[in-house]
Amino acid sequence: MSTLSHFERIDPSYLVEEETLNGYNPKHYYPVFLGEILHGRYKIIGKLGFGSASTVWLCRDLQKRHEYVAIKIYINCSKYHREVPIYEEINKLETNHEGQTYVRKMYTSFELQGPYGTHICLVHQPLGISLGELKGLISDKVFDGELIRQTMRCILTGLHFLHKEVRVIHTDLQPSNMLLGIHDDSVLVKFEQYETENPCPRKELGDRTIYLSRPMPLTKGEPSITDLSEARFGDLKHTDRVMPNVYRAPEVILGMPWSYPVDIWGFGMMLWDLFQPKRLFSPKDTEGRYSEAHHLAEMISIMGPPPLEFLRQCGEKAEQYWEKNGTWKNLAPIPATNLEGMERRLEGEEKVQFVAFMRKILQWIPEDREDCEGVYWDEWLMADLLESGEVGRKH
Repeated sequence: MSTLSHFERIDPSYLVEEETLNGYNPKHYYPVFLGEILHGRYKIIGKLGFGSASTVWLCRDLQKRHEYVAIKIYINCSKYHREVPIYEEINKLETNHEGQTYVRKMYTSFELQGPYGTHICLVHQPLGISLGELKGLISDKVFDGELIRQTMRCILTGLHFLHKEVRVIHTDLQPSNMLLGIHDDSVLVKFEQYETENPCPRKELGDRTIYLSRPMPLTKGEPSITDLSEARFGDLKHTDRVMPNVYRAPEVILGMPWSYPVDIWGFGMMLWDLFQPKRLFSPKDTEGRYSEAHHLAEMISIMGPPPLEFLRQCGEKAEQYWEKNGTWKNLAPIPATNLEGMERRLEGEEKVQFVAFMRKILQWIPEDREDCEGVYWDEWLMADLLESGEVGRKH
């Protein structure tokens, strides 16, 4: 039997995992060590991932024999803890909405005292790899039509649950936040076995050990929406900057009040990324940095110029980029392309249908975008079910 002395030691001068993130401060992260028991019951088995605000670990719940959980340990300096109140809202809902099965569950939460402060910990349902990781495993790096349709319908159902039942806007829909489900614990047993037989590389420092994350084995469960750390309750007014920059909806870029339609936009960006070989928007300036002007110019090429009524609602921010009459100030050139030209995979009628589907999402005016149901029942997204006769065509 292997012992933990067989792991690979990483050179202390080499930055790994959370250390590579901008603004990393070791005192903000809880110094987890493998085998540690948190909250008197959760034994740490291996690292699943990391981010600027947390690390995530697979654990065994010692109070429920053989049951695994994923624990998200927040940094100790988070100003807002958005997830716990939202999950509490989800957990108290009495609903039979199908979409709740496509949103990751939080079983409970607790506080953990670290050497430099208190860490909020979320005890989650364990899940598999992300859709982004799955895309990397596919030979041509894009989902086929059947896979994208089945996957995205699950996510739309989960999103409908968040919007209609929980009244929450996710704001951060992207492939890395959509994780495949697990049918049984065998894949988690396998993960634990791999960690025992071939311990992950790590970097040992004076006051902590930085472990490398171990990827989950491939699973075939349906996807779940995860990470509600940037989610907002929809009945409040929001104007803050949300969404990953290349996925950002026009109303967010322009500093307008935003609501549920930002998630429809984010959903469209995510679907395009998984289904097409090239991103719809790659807004970078000459130095390779994200640029709002380039992003808006690319939007004009795909959607045409924004309606004047929309620009008037934007106020000052719009005046940065457009004249009063709606003429683009050309702070970045408008690319000579369009939606049909950006679509590289389809032909004939299916291409026409797919472009029409994307246009339901790609709208300057948020209220002009279809909602979850309108997108869900689109002919292109339903094509496989229409063909098999599982869903009847609308006449």
